[in-house]
Amino acid sequence: MRRSPILAARFLVGLALGLLGGTGAAYAEWPTIATEAKQAILIDFQTGAVLLNKNADELMPPSSMSKLMTGYMVFDKLKKGELKLEDELPVSEKAWKTFGSKMFVPLGERVKVADLLRGMIIQSGNDACIVLAEGLAGSEEKFAELMTQKAREIGMPKSVFRNAHGLPDPQHVMTARELAHLASLIIRNFPDFYGLYSEKTFTYGIDQVTKKPITQGNRNPLLYKNVGADGLKTGHTDAAGYGLTASTMRDGRRLILVINGMQNVNARAREAERLLDWGYREFETVTIAKAGQPVDEANVWLGVAPKVGLASDVNISATMPRPARKSLKVVVQYDDPIPAPIRRGQPIGRLVVSASEMETKEYPLVTAGDVAKLGFADRIATAASYLVWGRPAAAR
Repeated sequence: MRRSPILAARFLVGLALGLLGGTGAAYAEWPTIATEAKQAILIDFQTGAVLLNKNADELMPPSSMSKLMTGYMVFDKLKKGELKLEDELPVSEKAWKTFGSKMFVPLGERVKVADLLRGMIIQSGNDACIVLAEGLAGSEEKFAELMTQKAREIGMPKSVFRNAHGLPDPQHVMTARELAHLASLIIRNFPDFYGLYSEKTFTYGIDQVTKKPITQGNRNPLLYKNVGADGLKTGHTDAAGYGLTASTMRDGRRLILVINGMQNVNARAREAERLLDWGYREFETVTIAKAGQPVDEANVWLGVAPKVGLASDVNISATMPRPARKSLKVVVQYDDPIPAPIRRGQPIGRLVVSASEMETKEYPLVTAGDVAKLGFADRIATAASYLVWGRPAAAR
């Protein structure tokens, strides 16, 4: 078994929480921060590393952050071609009469899906959610059942939905961790629609008193600050307090934050900004290997080429406390030499990542190219060269 340390500077990086399944318990000096939020989680989007966890698996009322799941349901149908943005859905009396935040859909009229999405995302319209739910499932109750079913399918085992908007219901619950997971899926799976969450205003309907168009602003406070925010959704009920599921991008690195149970809108905005600043300041994400790009070369036995590249099938990145960078050891392991013929993508060896006080993590490596076997005469010559010189003739 050959053990080849990777000496290239781009691979000499610190070991990451993201490589260890999202738990920082093994790192003796893992940074921590206190928060006033009742529930909170901060994750690195690329690696899934959990930087902050406070009651993140505790069931809680998600209030209007529930609308992320309603959005996911609509985006999924749009992506599959089962729905179009130009499609119009009817406004029922239930939707028209619903209380709380509204986009003010007109009773008995039909509204385009594109407008309903903006009304739900930007204006947090409860009425828009009901129109979408009834239009797609026949009733809001049936739509809520489908939301819960879809949640199970996409890795959210605890969330239960009883409506499409998040108005109070004791059985309507989510966790901060599952909200962060849902936000990640929306960003990753629906890039064509994610931009809606960064729009700051939406104008829809006519004020019956002033006879002027109704313009409402996005309630996400981070969109109005220079913090790299581009989504996602606020929430508030008396039972839940003030919550926010947010995503920010700085210098190519995206963090996702969920907080809930804050006392007021100002406290929510301040705490969100503080926790995000902490996450960017205390942690970094580095690339260890890029999919398909060789990290090392292996010797080939009886092949037309003397070496073949070894690569990972997937990108390997790591999120870590900044001081941990110097503690990493990255080693390529494989049986040396590799006998020809070799086909591209053939499993060969592994990339071993380790550091003091941390669990060792291994990633499979595959061959990055094809290597044909030498002809009979060349194989005889090569074997003879090894017997005499200890290496093939071509290498002398």
